[in-house]
Amino acid sequence: MARTYWIETLGCPKNQVDSDKIGGKLVADGYRPAADAAEADLVVVNTCAFIEEARQESIDTVLALSDDRADGAQVVITGCMAERYGDELASALPEVDTVAGFGQEFGTGGADAPSSRRSLIPVSSAPVPTFDLLNLPRPASTAPWAYVKIAEGCDRNCGFCAIPSFRGPQRSRPIDSIVAEVEALGVREVVLVAQDLAAFGRDQGVGERAIVPLVGRVAEVADRVRLLYLYPSDLTDELIETMLATGVPYFDLSLQHVSRPLLRRMRRWGDGERFLERIEGIRTLEPAAAFRSNFIVGYPGETEADHDALISFVEAAQLDWCGFFSFSDEEGTYAHTLDGHVDPALVHDRLAELRELQDGITARRRDELIGTEIDVLVDEPGVARSFREAPEIDGIVEVPEELAVGELHRVVVEDARGPDLVAGSLR
Repeated sequence: MARTYWIETLGCPKNQVDSDKIGGKLVADGYRPAADAAEADLVVVNTCAFIEEARQESIDTVLALSDDRADGAQVVITGCMAERYGDELASALPEVDTVAGFGQEFGTGGADAPSSRRSLIPVSSAPVPTFDLLNLPRPASTAPWAYVKIAEGCDRNCGFCAIPSFRGPQRSRPIDSIVAEVEALGVREVVLVAQDLAAFGRDQGVGERAIVPLVGRVAEVADRVRLLYLYPSDLTDELIETMLATGVPYFDLSLQHVSRPLLRRMRRWGDGERFLERIEGIRTLEPAAAFRSNFIVGYPGETEADHDALISFVEAAQLDWCGFFSFSDEEGTYAHTLDGHVDPALVHDRLAELRELQDGITARRRDELIGTEIDVLVDEPGVARSFREAPEIDGIVEVPEELAVGELHRVVVEDARGPDLVAGSLR
């Protein structure tokens, strides 16, 4: 009888793509998916290590799944925490059978494997020279949309981010391989993801704007192409025009803050005035365009004036979606060496003020859609999304359950409930 597996995925959409590929490899190696983690012979936890909260969630999840595992089941930690803290995790978590970094076979018993680790997964006989998550095949999607990772790693040196230290430099995929994956997935909507999406192709020596032809190629085989996320200095006129031409005017911008002095301290480009000019320029071309961004609150040196500037920007920008996160002091980053740390109680207050402001903006922007007709993709019975909602991140559109899953439908918005819309079929 075939052994079974369960994969628990934490963190960002890029991790979900890795999990899909790990699952495909396990199936190729003779495993089958389990109905529940507690019933699986092999439990894989794909971890996140971006900030302290994510690391704690990863540890808590590992411990909970270890406690609930079936008799004889084995637990593997992989993903960002395994890559960044491999030896430390292996020592600190005796409950775990194997800690495997990116592209490592789970306990194959190779020359470098610890003798105390049991062999969990036989080396695949498939003709794959290395366990390369970026280019490994993946199963067809079970949903009408899918994330597609177009590159790994990052060449930037943002002051708060440790990702380049364990994900490595940027490594872009060939466009043809990405298009082939999209075709094999058989989905209506493709969500392109990477650590630095708009920098796609620079490491291949094919020019600064390889993302533009890529989006065009993917749009030829998918109804919707969505990009998560974009560094603001790389949001060129050409890329904007290409995104608008796909029919998905959704702009997920990595802004992080708007105070010019603080952004330089973050080793980031731009300022609030430039960001507003870009947003308004896009809205001139497409008034219905939707915008999302994220901001760090409490970065070392953030003053009350910096916070006020962010408040003013949020009020002026009227973004559809916005996340605010407290600064996480990451060892090995430039920010770790800075003085001027902000009192946690003050950070809490600033976060609360920003979140309350944005919740009101999001609610009003959703209310403005009542009575309008929109095109939605039905993800599951009764649940759909227009171009304004990224999967798993933003709100949803509640629709009649009889609307076919995986199809595009035109509906009329009847109500708004906070971030979510309620829509009915056209009469």
